[in-house]
Amino acid sequence: MNSRLGSQIRDHTPARDHTLREILEGLSAPQKRLPPKLLYDKRGSELFEQICTLEEYYPTRTELSIMHKHGAKIAQAAGHDCLLIEYGSGSGLKTRILLKELLEPVGYVPIDISISALEAPARDLATRFPTLPILPVCADYTASYSIPSTPRTAKRRLIYFPGSTIGNLEPQDALDFLRHMKLQAGENGRILIGTDLHKDARILEAAYNDASGVTAEFEMNVLEHINREFSAEFALERFEYLSFYNESLRRIEMYLVSREAQTVRVGGTEIRLEHGERILTECSHKFSPEDFAALANEAGLQVEETWTDENEFFGVSFLRASHNPS
Repeated sequence: MNSRLGSQIRDHTPARDHTLREILEGLSAPQKRLPPKLLYDKRGSELFEQICTLEEYYPTRTELSIMHKHGAKIAQAAGHDCLLIEYGSGSGLKTRILLKELLEPVGYVPIDISISALEAPARDLATRFPTLPILPVCADYTASYSIPSTPRTAKRRLIYFPGSTIGNLEPQDALDFLRHMKLQAGENGRILIGTDLHKDARILEAAYNDASGVTAEFEMNVLEHINREFSAEFALERFEYLSFYNESLRRIEMYLVSREAQTVRVGGTEIRLEHGERILTECSHKFSPEDFAALANEAGLQVEETWTDENEFFGVSFLRASHNPS
């Protein structure tokens, strides 16, 4: 590895038994569900990168355009000598823009659930920024793990959470996670976070139902992942992908639907599925700037500025700790 890249990825991935319990609890619930983090194994991460390039999928290119246009302002707001910590680092396209603009950052800590998703982007960034300490952490970023130390002391932490992944959380979970981010950022820290904004339902539904079927393949891959890692027996041909915009909850919902009545074994446990029964794989909540600011404020955070594109499809917000109780 590059000399400025950590000698190894720090692995804090949850124990297999813990994840299996999460799967079984979700599949035993009245509304069956799977942990969204399981979507991002090696193949899932590759498929998601394909999704990000699709014509229908506007969030990635829109957020990239915002970062290109406002990256220098974001860097000024972050200040000198910050430690950049990124949740769900992915391919690192947006990170490159931010790192080019940041003022003498002391290090970069990418955090991702998939070791394979961390390796190549970390090597690429180490080549592009050869003097920057890059310290990857493989972990569930909603859980507990330690942040590596850096050769230089940071004046503040900048937590970066792009891609509107905050929208994948239920409202109470999103609130709890913002509080977690606030604690990890520290009193002097800042948070940079992407949010997908309300828009025409037809645009939203097209983004999650692409004509080429990559999103469907991405969602179905979670069953392959569970088969491989947790001794499950899902037959993929017995399921189909369903996605739609739930207007009342202001969110896209994504399901795997059982084509028939069936019993599936997962880690030695039998799970019964009726014909047409849905397994929720993930949701994507959509925000207005005012709604997100209110959520952040409840978590003890204040939105200092939000940058949007000309169509107001997407927002990138810069937050700091407020004096309100959280």
